[in-house]
Amino acid sequence: MRWFWIDKFEQFEPGKRAVAVKCVSLAEEHLHDHFPLYPVMPNALILEGMAQTGGILVGQMRNFEEKVVLAKVTKAVFHRHIRPGDRIRHEAVIENISEAGAAIAGTVTCDGEKVAEIALMFSHVDQNMAGMEFPEENFVFHEGFRLLLDSLKVSG
Repeated sequence: MRWFWIDKFEQFEPGKRAVAVKCVSLAEEHLHDHFPLYPVMPNALILEGMAQTGGILVGQMRNFEEKVVLAKVTKAVFHRHIRPGDRIRHEAVIENISEAGAAIAGTVTCDGEKVAEIALMFSHVDQNMAGMEFPEENFVFHEGFRLLLDSLKVSG
């Protein structure tokens, strides 16, 4: 099963930056356990939302023809909790891209307040693992993620 930690793209500048949003709802099952009397979105899921935002930005640079995976979390500093009812904004900016991979700098905000500063490195799996067999033609950029990118065309 695949989970999406972003709801839609609000801005997308190919090869440069992307802005995606996530509306956090108490209907999300993970919030009932983290924590029972004070539900907050786990920082790991906020980070994953940035990885999805940045990963799609990096993948789009090569028309989603290569598999892009998160290779390293270079920086992850969190400043506040995210609670049900919050709308968070993930902004990813490409800092460097090469044949082997890419690096992005990210900022997560809520109501204009900084939630997290995140820096990530991605690997182009096709370039770094040439010759290996994978279970799907492109197991990273499947139809669900492409629909998220298409949402920009409808709302933007």
